[in-house]
Amino acid sequence: MSSGGLELPPGDEGREGGAGDAPPSAVSLARPMDTAAQIGPELDWGADAWHEVRTRAQRAGRAYIWLNLVEQRLRAVVSAVVRPVYEPVHGDDWVVAAAGPAGQEWVQRAVAVREVSRRKGYLLDPADDNVLSFLTLPQLRELMVQHWPCFEPYFDDRRDVELALDELEVARNVVSRNRALSETVLAQAERASARLLEMLGADTDVPSARRLPVDAVEDIVGDRYADVVGVHPDRVRLLRQFPAEDIFGGARRLDAIGIGLNLLAQNFSGRRLVRLAETGSRIRLLFLNPASSAVKRRERELGIKRGELSRSVEMNILHMRRVRSRLRDPGAFQIHVFDETPRFTAYMVDGDGSDGVAVVQSYLRRTRGMEAPVLVLRGGGRVVKAGGGGEHGLFETYREEFESVWADSRPVS
Repeated sequence: MSSGGLELPPGDEGREGGAGDAPPSAVSLARPMDTAAQIGPELDWGADAWHEVRTRAQRAGRAYIWLNLVEQRLRAVVSAVVRPVYEPVHGDDWVVAAAGPAGQEWVQRAVAVREVSRRKGYLLDPADDNVLSFLTLPQLRELMVQHWPCFEPYFDDRRDVELALDELEVARNVVSRNRALSETVLAQAERASARLLEMLGADTDVPSARRLPVDAVEDIVGDRYADVVGVHPDRVRLLRQFPAEDIFGGARRLDAIGIGLNLLAQNFSGRRLVRLAETGSRIRLLFLNPASSAVKRRERELGIKRGELSRSVEMNILHMRRVRSRLRDPGAFQIHVFDETPRFTAYMVDGDGSDGVAVVQSYLRRTRGMEAPVLVLRGGGRVVKAGGGGEHGLFETYREEFESVWADSRPVS
């Protein structure tokens, strides 16, 4: 090799080198000791043990997010209601004054923890440098109960609030002590949290929450998963958690595209569709042309008898034509067909406003629509942050695709 080229050091030719053989700046690549052998088999965790602890961590993490949201919201509500009563007289000590003699013990504990946090530099956000931020959920509840006449104008029933907080206390104790949280207790905590947040006035800025309740985890990781708020292995499991009535009921606008639109045609009655259209809903349905070559290709992909799929699509189209014939304004209920290769099926509800929800499935070569994975999207023009910028989520992508196919489609008389 020439003097100007890159010269690699020679190999060790199978010789085992000791620590003294390596140059001073070299990093030893000696194989670490087998950890299991080091700690002994009696201390080892098998696959079942790791599965169990991960399950525990996932449940605890989900419960923590709900508890965190409730605590923050309750803290804001207590501050908004109680602070104006005590701050004008007591200034920064308004929380101590509001706690009164009955709460002296726990409020002084919160004051002490705040002072320790100040000295050790734990307060990273100036907004948390107040006693209220150091009160726990039970202590916030005590302030609320002590001053219920101040809260009464804002809540229908004090007992409902207290019962929901009681249900949360079980999960809070389990999570704070890092004990196992059962599915039953987690489900109870999620229901109680959602009920409390609703009573405390949360989710009012998310109109689509009336159709698809906002999930605590969705708010936390929404930017990571675009506007996907649900993933289901197949349509059966989608409908168990998100029935057709919840999807389509009360829709102002419904745009659907697919081969046969079975989710709508077979799970939502014609009578309900008539009622929707008569109350002002605008409906546009895009079926694959049952006479097109694309239907025949799809039949071959699925391995079904020739003409079976086309007859099924024809039946759904006839059903929708009968619905349309019962309307005073047929223009509110449009049916079109397209001849292109179908790539997905999508049902977009209220996609033109802030209340949009969509159900989307891709067509897989050997899988019927009932068995294909399902995505649930939340629309409403939500901007997804990615790489520091902003871009629209998947809802807008499918909506644009629908409009493109609709422009090239033909009406059904």
